[in-house]
Amino acid sequence: MLTADHRKVEKLFREYDQLAEGEGSYNEKETLAATICAELTVHALVEEEIFYPAARDILDEEDLVDEAVVEHATAKDLIAQLADMSPDDDLYDAKVKVLGELIEHHVEEEEDEMFPKLKKAKLDTAALGLQMEQRKLELIEEFGVGVEATADRE
Repeated sequence: MLTADHRKVEKLFREYDQLAEGEGSYNEKETLAATICAELTVHALVEEEIFYPAARDILDEEDLVDEAVVEHATAKDLIAQLADMSPDDDLYDAKVKVLGELIEHHVEEEEDEMFPKLKKAKLDTAALGLQMEQRKLELIEEFGVGVEATADRE
């Protein structure tokens, strides 16, 4: 589920980059940025509430989880800034771009470092995945806009 979320958000950032480069409309940018922020918010909450505590319990290296939490805090700050802006404000596109770069780095660390270590440590990803999917569905219902369920994903 987490990896599928990563791919989805990467695609959304690429779409936003195309809008920014091609002078996309105010509404297109606003809608896509809102979707990106909603997806990231739900994903981050699921990781922080369920995935990271499980990772912390099974891994000897708390640094990986600590760094991920700090990266989430930085992303949340940028998301909050974007929520208080509009697409025609100075630095709006730049903030979406920096958020995308931050997320790209975050995803790379999770997928290249954290996930393999958790697999090696035999984390019960099936049970954890069910918990995360249920929480994600609750958050989607709570937040609503722009977020799709991933019940068909692993």
